[in-house]
Amino acid sequence: MQSSKLTQSLSFGLDIHTGSGDDLQTGCLEARRIRNETNRLDRQGWNWNEIKSVVVDNADHVNNTTQLIVDKALGEIETYHDNKDDGWGRPHPYIDESYPMVMNHGEGYRLFPEEDGTVRFRITATRGTHVKGDLRGSPDHFDRLQTAFNDKEWRVGTAEVVHKHNEWRLHVTVTHETHRVASKHNADTIVGLDVNEDCIALAAMSRSGAVKDSVVFEYPSVKEQRHEFFTKRKRMQKAGQTAFETVVKTEERDYVHDRLHKVSREVAEWISQFTDPVIVFEDLKDMRESIDYGTRMNRRLHSLPFAALQEMVSYKAAWEGVPSDVVDPEYTSQRCPRTECQHTDRANRQKKRFKCKRCGFQDHADRKAAVCVVQNWLDEQYGNVPSLETLPHVRTVRRAASGAGGGPDSHGHDLCSGVDRHGTSVQPGMGAREELKSVASAVQD
Repeated sequence: MQSSKLTQSLSFGLDIHTGSGDDLQTGCLEARRIRNETNRLDRQGWNWNEIKSVVVDNADHVNNTTQLIVDKALGEIETYHDNKDDGWGRPHPYIDESYPMVMNHGEGYRLFPEEDGTVRFRITATRGTHVKGDLRGSPDHFDRLQTAFNDKEWRVGTAEVVHKHNEWRLHVTVTHETHRVASKHNADTIVGLDVNEDCIALAAMSRSGAVKDSVVFEYPSVKEQRHEFFTKRKRMQKAGQTAFETVVKTEERDYVHDRLHKVSREVAEWISQFTDPVIVFEDLKDMRESIDYGTRMNRRLHSLPFAALQEMVSYKAAWEGVPSDVVDPEYTSQRCPRTECQHTDRANRQKKRFKCKRCGFQDHADRKAAVCVVQNWLDEQYGNVPSLETLPHVRTVRRAASGAGGGPDSHGHDLCSGVDRHGTSVQPGMGAREELKSVASAVQD
């Protein structure tokens, strides 16, 4: 079975003390020139070893950084050559945007952990130009970076400098030298995840398209508590108080962080029951740019820790040897999962209820979206979507809002929302609202 070392990318913001963002911009523009020059020489039929030698000699980066940028560009070209028979186009030149600087630790960049927990950085933007300052980021990422420095089984690897969301960031990779993660191409079970502001839905499917199992983990307390914290901050700001920066804001961060850790652990445990699984997330890299639902809704969605939850699940699963992947999330919430239908319409979804306007298929909207995530992945990997007519019952697990969690609520343990291909309930006498209101026993914190 193919496998790879356990590697994680840690993302940090840069508080620059020496040098400036302009220096980093100059370095990224030089990286863009190197990348485009590599493509140009390949088009002219140059040998790849000759390309690397010539480009390195004429670059304004240190040699090691230039070599890494060339290797990344050649990797893009190699992917094109491997897939050109399927219609893939040659990599386009970067014209308006910059290109990430790729650097090795100790050569293109260096990190310096301090006793007080801060981590200083030094980045060689171009030959003889250094940018220095402190990293900032999540406590989890700082903990893993400290582990990589102090544990002999870990090492700090390459990093990329990128400009994202109007700030400069450093993406650092850390690798465990002995732990292995299975290859996604050998997976027998594909687990699709649909992350929402109050729940995460999972659907485990085989390569043939059969749904093995599904579940919805609800965490309504996160949404409720975030709204309460937001109200507190607004009132304190109106009263001219500033304590929220050090008290309320920290309290909110710690609360959400704790909730997401518990949920991600349950998700990883649920996934581990399947044979050779791969976890498929929706690719959220451009989500913030595409959201515009009005001031109030934008504030709620832009501040949601979607990526943080995905990263926690992916990291915990990787320690069990389970790989992760991402897929284009387009229309997963609007498309009918029935292979013979595939009708796509925003009106198909009404809150937590999905009902296809064409064929009448009904299901829990988030579980259905997780199924569509798997279908998108199978289509990308193998060029076809296996036949799917019906979905099994969905089990919903709700986290207690606070405290240790109690026993089953008034709905009982396993009321399920199963529907057949024509949208009629498999539980006679149940309406659509009751079908979708299945809540299992509270989960112990």
